[in-house]
Amino acid sequence: MGRESARLSSFYGVPSRTDSRLRIAVLADSDTRWKWGALTARRLAEQAPGAEAAAPELDGFLLRGRATPTPRQLAEVGAATGAPREVTMAQFLDLAGPLGSTAAYDVIVLALVGGAAQAALHGLAARWPGHTRRPVVVTGYVGVVYEKLADGLLLRHGADVVLANSRHDASRFRAVYEGVGADASAVTEAALPFLGGAAYAPEPGRDTVVFAAQPSVPESRADRQYLLRRLVAHARRHPGREVVLKLRSKPGEHTTHIEEHPFQKLAKGLDLPPNFSLAYGNMGEILDRADLLVTVSSTAALESLHRSVPTAVLTDLGVREALGNHHFLGSGCLTSWDRLDAGHRPTPDADWLADQGVAPGEAYHRAFDQVRARMGELLSEESLPPIAPYYTAATAPGYLPGILARHHLAPDGTPLPGAAPAHEPTGLRRLVRDAVRDAARGAYRHGVQRVAPVIRRMGEL
Repeated sequence: MGRESARLSSFYGVPSRTDSRLRIAVLADSDTRWKWGALTARRLAEQAPGAEAAAPELDGFLLRGRATPTPRQLAEVGAATGAPREVTMAQFLDLAGPLGSTAAYDVIVLALVGGAAQAALHGLAARWPGHTRRPVVVTGYVGVVYEKLADGLLLRHGADVVLANSRHDASRFRAVYEGVGADASAVTEAALPFLGGAAYAPEPGRDTVVFAAQPSVPESRADRQYLLRRLVAHARRHPGREVVLKLRSKPGEHTTHIEEHPFQKLAKGLDLPPNFSLAYGNMGEILDRADLLVTVSSTAALESLHRSVPTAVLTDLGVREALGNHHFLGSGCLTSWDRLDAGHRPTPDADWLADQGVAPGEAYHRAFDQVRARMGELLSEESLPPIAPYYTAATAPGYLPGILARHHLAPDGTPLPGAAPAHEPTGLRRLVRDAVRDAARGAYRHGVQRVAPVIRRMGEL
C-alpha cells in the first residue's frame, strides 16, 4: 500500500501517518440537499471501531442557481459545518483540481438534482480521464424517491457510490441500471443520514399535531386550500390540542421545488383558532414535541417513523404517483382527515419500516456499514478507473449536450469559454454583484409566486 492510499484508508482502521485527514467536498444546490450532503459526508468519515484518525476536512459549496438557499434556510436544516461557498459548476471543477492535476479532495459528495449531478460527473471525468488518483465521487437522493426514478438514476450513473436510502431503494436502483445494461456495482445500501433524535415519549398534558408542508405537493391552489381548511377545522374540533403547520420556507425563499402557493399566504385573512400556529425551524426540534405527524408525502414522515412518533399519510386527495403518497403503500400509515378527526392513530407495519431503512434501534446504526466498507476499498486503491457515466455522446446524443450546456460545459465536459472567471470580484464590486444577483433572484421568485399564477388564471378565462 502506497503512502497516499495508506493515508486515505486510515479512517477505516488501516495504520498510517498520524497527521492524515480525509478531505471531503460537498456540492449542493438547495437547503435540503445541503443537509443531506453535509450529513452524508459525516457518515462517510465515520471511523471503524477502534480506528484513530484526525477529524475530516470538510468544505461546503453551493451551486449557484434559483434554489440557492438563504443563510436562514442553511441555519434551519441543522447541518452546521461552516459557511458553504457559492460557486458555478466551472468554478467548482477548478477547485476540485485543475485538468490532469492531483485532486484537491479525497471524496466529493454531489448533493444535486439529477441534471446537475450528471454535469458534475462529466466535468470531473474530463479532469481525470484515465486511471489515476482522483476523488471518490458519491451521490444519492435526499429522501423518498417517488418520481422520475429511471431519469434521476441514470443522471447519477457514473459516481463511484450511488447511495440508496433503504433495502427497497437499493433493489430498485440496481434494476434500473441493469435494465439498460449499465454497471450497477456503485449502488450501495445505506439510510437517510439525518434520522435520529429521541424516541417518542408521550407527556401528560401535551397533545400536539404537526402538519409537514411541502413546496409542490399538492401543487394546485385548490388542493392546498383544502388541506389548510381541514387542518384549521381539526384545530377547532379539538380546542385542547396544539395544531402546528410546519413550513419549509418563507415567501421569497426557494427550495428545489417551486412553491407557487405558500400556505402562510393562503392562511392570511382566515379566522384561525388560538390553538393553531405556523412554525419554521429544524424538523427534528419540531418532532421533539409532536404527538402526531401528518403529511401528504414529506420525507418528514420517515424522520417521524424512525422516532416512533405516530405518523399519518393523507389519502384525502387520492393515492397518486403525482403526490408521492403511493410510496407509503403497505406502511399502515395511509389515512384520511375524517379518521384523524375521529381520533384514529395509524400503526406502522414493522416489515415495511425495516425495508425502508427507518426502523428504530440498532439496525439504523448498522445501516452505514456497507458504505464504510465500500469507501475503505475505494480509498485504498492506488488509482481509480475513469468516471464513466451511462449517458454519453453515443448513448444520449439528443439529451446529454443540453444538460451539460445548462451548466456551461461543452459536450466533452470541459467548461465553455468564460464559464469560470479568472478572478472573483472583491470589495465593492462583489457587494454590488451580490446585491444585483439577490435582486434578480427576488424578481424571479416574485414572478413564479405572484405573476405566473395570475397569467395562468387569465389564460383559463
